Amino acid sequence: MLKVPEHQVAGHQAIDGKLGPLIDDSGRFYKPLQDDERGTRELAFYKSFSSNTRVPDHIRKFFPVFYGSQLLEASDGSGLALHLVLQNLVSNRLNPSIMDVKIGSRTWYPEASDNYIQKCLEKDRKSTTVSLGFRISGLQIYQSKESGFWKPGKKEVQSFTADNVRLVLRKFVSSNSSIGNENPDCSFAPSVYGGSAGLLEQLLELKAWFEDQTIYHFHSCSLLFLFDEESILNGMTPVSEVKLIDFAHVVEGRGVIDHNFLGGLCSLIKFVSEILSNLKEPSIKGCFVESE
Repeated sequence: MLKVPEHQVAGHQAIDGKLGPLIDDSGRFYKPLQDDERGTRELAFYKSFSSNTRVPDHIRKFFPVFYGSQLLEASDGSGLALHLVLQNLVSNRLNPSIMDVKIGSRTWYPEASDNYIQKCLEKDRKSTTVSLGFRISGLQIYQSKESGFWKPGKKEVQSFTADNVRLVLRKFVSSNSSIGNENPDCSFAPSVYGGSAGLLEQLLELKAWFEDQTIYHFHSCSLLFLFDEESILNGMTPVSEVKLIDFAHVVEGRGVIDHNFLGGLCSLIKFVSEILSNLKEPSIKGCFVESE
């Protein structure tokens, strides 16, 4: 039985008769292919990536498992449509906190039309994409059984400034992330961002690969941050994960380093590092002090 994902934070959603992804109870995620070159390109990427021997094994863990493609009844009732069959990244997590971060200061791909480039430019300039090299596309933060999730709306997320991004990255790892709280305690930061298996180390591992890899250029791709409090409280591993998603605009690298993605990744690493650094300074209470 296919159903609408409960924990989707960005992208097209299969609600109100719209076309969007579906999930099943076996841990699989069915993403409808877009009916233009974007769908063809994303399927081609997954096929190429899954068989490319130049991709190191330790890097594959950052990508969803690809099970192939399948014709399924589309969520919008339009009939059979080809879907990517992927790993459901949150199927083994209870009440997951999730953040979707689109990487790069430029989100269009080289062969894009002028109209598409202008559309991307307008969106990029209104967000932190140009100024920071990344933007938050969506998120949900689990608060409590009573309060459920804090999940800001699309318009609010699109209006995030650099200071908002700093605050949200703190709230993401705080036990007091309620709406309106400007002083998040960052109590989960050492477990989620820090440590030998934390998000920062995973980002640094990805950075090391992007400093060298020239196979692909990842335009308009996102990094997904995942963790759940249950894993922290019960000492389960991994507490947190980073995954790359959305590959409709990936093109061949042709021997050139993907500086657009690498630059955005380095910027995100700096923001996460600052939170951990502030926690270690005795003169700073928690991580309340604004970064310069």
